[in-house]
Amino acid sequence: MIHHPHHCRIAVLWLLIAVMPVHASAVYRYVDDQGRVTYSDRPSAGAQPIQVDTRIHRQLYQVDKVYDGDTIMLEGGKSVRLLGVNTPEIQSRVRNEEPGGTVAKKWLQDLLQGQEVFLEFDQEKKDKYKRQLAHVFLANGKHINLTLVENGLGTLSIIPPNLRYSVQLIHAQQHAEKNKLGIWSMPEYQPHPIAEIANHTQGWQRFIGSPNSVKANKKYTRLIFTDKIDVRIANTNLKLFPDISIYLGKSMEIRGWVARKKDHYTILIQHPSSLVMQ
Repeated sequence: MIHHPHHCRIAVLWLLIAVMPVHASAVYRYVDDQGRVTYSDRPSAGAQPIQVDTRIHRQLYQVDKVYDGDTIMLEGGKSVRLLGVNTPEIQSRVRNEEPGGTVAKKWLQDLLQGQEVFLEFDQEKKDKYKRQLAHVFLANGKHINLTLVENGLGTLSIIPPNLRYSVQLIHAQQHAEKNKLGIWSMPEYQPHPIAEIANHTQGWQRFIGSPNSVKANKKYTRLIFTDKIDVRIANTNLKLFPDISIYLGKSMEIRGWVARKKDHYTILIQHPSSLVMQ
């Protein structure tokens, strides 16, 4: 449904970005002998095709407010969380500002405040907070989620089953990291030895370590680093990863949020882009 009074102009935009199926090229996932996962739109020896829903449905809305770097509010009060990206937190009543949070918010405000945007939804359309989950596009086709990551204003946050544009988002983050853009140049976001995890439990973090064993139960498969530190992967997402044993004994970077239960620390990993082989 299109929400705007200028129906004639909207009709033209709607025709330019129509609700119609688009048959894009297949996406292929390749895992090398070191466990590194890469994605491409071209097949290669040993690469496995990934089923991607390529039907594109975009709807036009008016942005009323930018809440932070990855959340906007639409005219009418609906909240939208940008898919595939996480930006640092801003100052609020319940949390302190994280470095880069204000910069990301201002960047998004300058682009979107009071503007018309197209929302493109994926498989899961709302999160547990009842926010809509979407990729956001300007009328000229600029992909806001992707541009945030490409400029280093946020990091990847790919959560199945919403995998649309994951290949492009991964490439965008690689670009930002290689060029030390945004958060990738900030000392607060540099990796720490995983043995120091108890000192770094707030916000999105990067750790370096080598898992030494694998344990599994009905819900999770865990990469064990010490008797008090592990990385867990929901068994429902294992199909996205290489054979987990390939990570054993390898130096790797783990990216995510730390959860603590008494003296035990764990990081939930939902997509292989959060495990970077060294």
